[in-house]
Amino acid sequence: MQKSRSDLAAILDLDSIGVDLFRGNSLNVSEKRVFGGQVIGQAMLAACRTVEARLPHSLHCYFVHTGDPRVPLIYKVERLRDGKSYSTRRVTSIQHGSAISSIMVSFHKNEEGAFDHQDRMPDVPGPEHFIAEGLSKTPVYPALPEIVRRYYEPDRPVELRPVEIGRYVGQKIENGRLHMWMKAATKLPDDPALHICALAYASDLSLLDAVMARYGRTLFDGRILSGSLDHAMWFHRPFRADDWLLYAKESPNATSGRGLARGLIFKRDGTLVASVAQEGSVRERR
Repeated sequence: MQKSRSDLAAILDLDSIGVDLFRGNSLNVSEKRVFGGQVIGQAMLAACRTVEARLPHSLHCYFVHTGDPRVPLIYKVERLRDGKSYSTRRVTSIQHGSAISSIMVSFHKNEEGAFDHQDRMPDVPGPEHFIAEGLSKTPVYPALPEIVRRYYEPDRPVELRPVEIGRYVGQKIENGRLHMWMKAATKLPDDPALHICALAYASDLSLLDAVMARYGRTLFDGRILSGSLDHAMWFHRPFRADDWLLYAKESPNATSGRGLARGLIFKRDGTLVASVAQEGSVRERR
């Protein structure tokens, strides 16, 4: 059966092909490279299938080589630790016999803590203020890049609604802070591990674009060469990836052809559910 390109659960799905060995595929074989979020999400799902009664609380990934979307990805899971409270897995993503990424995933048994605090959610309008019908009536709409218009099309696995839409047509964001509403386009099964993997997938969408916000530039203008070098994520509180979540992004540093981006992800009620950090290669095409 043909998998839907908007079904995130189907995109992340894996076949078991051996002991702690899994195979995943890319649905969009016309792309030049495998989307990094797909590699992270599938690798995390592979790790989750080797752990019982615990959920991931953090991941650390290094991208080694660009993935080929026409070739299946093999995920090899290594069981590094199963302690009283924590479990650790290392997942190597393989194509053509070589590693394209290496991901460490840590799992934690649910427990009560003595301390509980979080940053406050930014005060921005809700996702209903950024619907496609409204966007098409704005003065900036004719100048928006096609890839931004595609955010609103129904065949995407993750719905995206950027708040600072003017930055795609040259507006500079002086403090470099961006906000985007996002959620899985289709309803996901009631599996907390799958929702964590789905959010890991979505967390890689346009995160590095925060590096360009101060300059009135985007990664989509054709003059920028970019690619993720690593990706780290921490999961704090329960959530559903098919409910609207606010992704608040910023870039505290860029130098030597590399940019650092980080983000906080909130539920609509202000609950902080995850934190993200990523460094990438960001160069101007010469």
